[in-house]
Amino acid sequence: MLVKTEMGKAVKCFHMGHNNPHVDYLMDGVQLQKVSDEKDLGVIVSEDLKWEKQCSAAVQKANKMLGMIKRNFTDRSKETVMALYKSLVRPHLEYCVQIWNPYFIKDIKLLEGVQRRATKLVEGIEHLKYDERLLYLGLTRLDYIRVTSDLIETFKIINGIYNVHTDTFFEFDKGGRRG
Repeated sequence: MLVKTEMGKAVKCFHMGHNNPHVDYLMDGVQLQKVSDEKDLGVIVSEDLKWEKQCSAAVQKANKMLGMIKRNFTDRSKETVMALYKSLVRPHLEYCVQIWNPYFIKDIKLLEGVQRRATKLVEGIEHLKYDERLLYLGLTRLDYIRVTSDLIETFKIINGIYNVHTDTFFEFDKGGRRG
């Protein structure tokens, strides 16, 4: 039996970190269910903070949308495919990426594979190499987009756009050296 909140959701226990003792917790005399990962605001967080499950889920959703586009749209012009890709597929690959930015090469390749397949949908450029297709379509690699979004978030934190103490995230050099 799980303890339910007022909203009807089960209360779960999520242990993070390697040195966490995984203590059993009770609420109203009932032991809380232990989980190794949990979905919060659409992002799957695992206890080891590896993003493999989140990457797989994002790729699965994006591939479903890509398949739907392939099955239901006969117009494969650059304009049509790019409008559909940017509005229906890429949001799945970029949602909250500042949080779950993948760092394993296998996850990065998995995400990039979706865009690689999407660029092949455009009529007449299937024979081109991936980088040439990106250039023709005016797209960039997804890892570049992730770095750009990281830099934007960093800029917002440093410049006080978010109500966050910068010393929580950054240690500024006070030595007066150049660079």
